[in-house]
Amino acid sequence: MAEERLRNRWTIALAAVVMQICLGAVYGWSVFVKPLMDANHWTRTQVSLNFTLAVLFLGIGTIIGGLWQDRVGPRKVATVAGIVYGVGYIVAGFAANAGSLYGMYFGYGVIAGIGMGMGYITPVATLVKWFPDKRGLMTGVAVAGYGAGALIFSPIAARLIQTSGVPMTFWIFGIVYLILVVLSAQPYCNPPEGWRPEGWVATSAVAKSATKVDFTLAQAMGTWQFWLLWLMLFLNVSAGIMIISQASPMAQEMVNMTPVAAAGMVGLISIFNGAGRVFWAWVSDLIGRASVYFLLYAITAVILFFLPRVHNLTIFSIMFAVIGLCYGGGFGTMPSFTADFFGAKYMGGIYGWILLAWGVGAVPSPILIARVRQNTGTYTPAIETLAVVMVVALVLPILARFRPKAPGGTRAEQLPRAA
Repeated sequence: MAEERLRNRWTIALAAVVMQICLGAVYGWSVFVKPLMDANHWTRTQVSLNFTLAVLFLGIGTIIGGLWQDRVGPRKVATVAGIVYGVGYIVAGFAANAGSLYGMYFGYGVIAGIGMGMGYITPVATLVKWFPDKRGLMTGVAVAGYGAGALIFSPIAARLIQTSGVPMTFWIFGIVYLILVVLSAQPYCNPPEGWRPEGWVATSAVAKSATKVDFTLAQAMGTWQFWLLWLMLFLNVSAGIMIISQASPMAQEMVNMTPVAAAGMVGLISIFNGAGRVFWAWVSDLIGRASVYFLLYAITAVILFFLPRVHNLTIFSIMFAVIGLCYGGGFGTMPSFTADFFGAKYMGGIYGWILLAWGVGAVPSPILIARVRQNTGTYTPAIETLAVVMVVALVLPILARFRPKAPGGTRAEQLPRAA
């Protein structure tokens, strides 16, 4: 039985990627911005709030799903997540058809957002347990699917909107997502208690430095390192999501792209968002999680300083690609960062709470950039302000080199693994 479950870890990894691709369609939201504005005379800020709410409630969904998963296992949670997520899209379709802004907020923002969060946390927390030998790489692969979701669905959505309208697009996607996520949930299970790949021994400096005990949620939240990781993810999210939330209209305005071509720009970000989750997670296995975050912040700050001054399509595209690469890298690295600090046993609840930073980070930056653009006619002040913040934030990865102490006051990496 153990050997059969060992082979199934690769099936779980594949199912995780499929599920995350469906959930990651949220990054294609900018494709809906102008059609909804034109059809209902809503402002850019009003429409952008849908995206903000979806990611905010995603953070709440990760807490619900993570804590529940620690109690009942991943399959049930992921199945419910698929149903909730699909229903959210369907409700959004009815709201769009009725011209109800608050209905859109409820369907897409609240319901679909909670479903997204419940679905996102499940494969991440599961794969950390199945792949201690490839912790960074495999969690990066899992969340890479989320980053690539808009690459697949944004062009489809743009064409469906033109041919069938916004409501029908939401209905079609809702049904498809419900079916695919529920099917992908079925292979999920946790490995046996204390399981490790046969013959595997931690040899790298990164693997050796990981904690040998499993913190409970309360114990983890009692350390300052927990809140440091929370803040680090919050800032990485704020920087990336500010650009992603306005990718399509920004491309149309700054380099004169057509709506369909601008949907391709969303796809470009998605490619590098997904690639960044794998690449930087892999790099973190080699040089450490804190070093990767320092590089992510530094690169993002440089790009944000120069982005408002660029109007050449090629350079603009490269900058968007790098933003996607760094944004994705934060998500690819943080699961293994969390497991290294606090262990994998209660990863669902612990990482669920850290992912709340994702939801909170989605609130200020998309609203800020939409409102600044609406009031000033330019994106520049919001982008430059965030660039300064990212420079100041370089101190955080330096602090993250100090590991948390296990309960009792002894450094976690010096203790034997708890039974």
